[in-house]
Amino acid sequence: MDFRTTHTQKLAAAKAGISVASARRIEADPRPPSTRKPLRTWRTRGDPLALVWDDIIVPILRSAPGVRPVTLLQELDRRFPGAFGERVRRTLERRVRDWRALEGPERQIVFPQTHAPGRLGLSDFTDASDLGVVIAGATLPHRLYHFALAFSGFEHVEVVLGGESFTSLATGLQNALAVLGGVPLEHRTDSLSAAFRNLSPDAAEDITRRYDGLCRHYGMIASRNNRGVAHENGAIESRHGHAKRRIEQALLMRGDRRFPDLEAYRAFLAEVIADHNARRRHEIELERAALRALPAARAPDYLEASVLVTSSGGFTFRRVFYTVPSRLVGRRLRIRQYEDRIEAFLGATHLLTLPHRRPEPGRGRSGHVVDYRHVIHSLRAKPGALIALAYRDALWPRPAFARTWDALITRLPEKKACRIMVALLALAHDHACEADLAAALDSLLDAGRLPDAEELRRRFAPRTGEAPAVVVVLPPVAAYDALIAGAAQ
Repeated sequence: MDFRTTHTQKLAAAKAGISVASARRIEADPRPPSTRKPLRTWRTRGDPLALVWDDIIVPILRSAPGVRPVTLLQELDRRFPGAFGERVRRTLERRVRDWRALEGPERQIVFPQTHAPGRLGLSDFTDASDLGVVIAGATLPHRLYHFALAFSGFEHVEVVLGGESFTSLATGLQNALAVLGGVPLEHRTDSLSAAFRNLSPDAAEDITRRYDGLCRHYGMIASRNNRGVAHENGAIESRHGHAKRRIEQALLMRGDRRFPDLEAYRAFLAEVIADHNARRRHEIELERAALRALPAARAPDYLEASVLVTSSGGFTFRRVFYTVPSRLVGRRLRIRQYEDRIEAFLGATHLLTLPHRRPEPGRGRSGHVVDYRHVIHSLRAKPGALIALAYRDALWPRPAFARTWDALITRLPEKKACRIMVALLALAHDHACEADLAAALDSLLDAGRLPDAEELRRRFAPRTGEAPAVVVVLPPVAAYDALIAGAAQ
């Protein structure tokens, strides 16, 4: 119509991209076609649900508003076999949808929020096993602890090898705040039900107290969204997918999902998240100005427990058996369980650090953390104990030792296989040649040979040679008189 003010009808229609007939019709009546005649209010065919809608379907919808149309269709088929079928499914779905819009129950509304700088930080865990990361040749089942600021979008992730727990939350949160350099006013999580589900009420309450104490240490208000209402934590829930997609894309660009160790994977994640934070540098700097200062020291991010070292040469903590030096048998140790390690103390003296292993669900004592150096002196006296040793599979320090045991026990009598295996472990312990000995064992097994303990001992034991004879010839005393006389002249 704008073109028509200065052009002919034919030229205006061409410029508008319509036909001349359409231009002529629009000029005759500019109203939209939907307003030129009333909408049809009558049916063009009979209602297939007329006999059952008011008497059967509506009462069911009123008593159970959440019932699905397909369930209603199955009920109709049960009551009236052959009378209804897939031919009325779309009609039923449309009628149920319209009924819910007009007469159904009220629905929950999600209220959009405006976040102020420095106000809200959020934490949550997300499963990352589907990334397919491989560490030292083995697929890594793991979660990610994920922290974000609602205003600026600052993010931080940490690898979590176990489930949701207080130690993983405390470690991840404090590391995130250290990187951020400040503390928000409020910290929100979901109900952390995965951390509490298998705990007794007293243990769950203890973790709740620890979490509240952590937030008090940093001066944050601790809040949780209602259980089962994920959108209340939406500022972090929605970011899970974005973060994992960024990691997935970075893995694709890297061209390899294999990492030599866990530290290399952690460094890779830190680089991916740092790149994201760099793109939001302006917003993050604005929020940093509104954050409060960090406290002088970190809060404890570990759990403390007291354990007794038994005559088995170790202690059991959370269904996992850990070996320690045998001289500690009968002593009670104080341990600190971190996310990735266990620190053992005798009084105030730090004794050793052990890797933290988590039990498998649904099993009793379902794990062993064994250092062969702790038990080798006893195995020398009782090599036959290897046959039925409860933690034998956890005893081998490297895969080559496990291969060697399988070969020995298959091809030799049990007693001889045990003696050779214990001798190999003793050799690795006495002469600190574990890695070189493992390489030698692999070479022997690849060649189809069994190891000879005496031959390997001669190969790796340090060579002791005889000290050379040293003859000292003392000059006569008169020689000193001649030397003094010469010096006097």
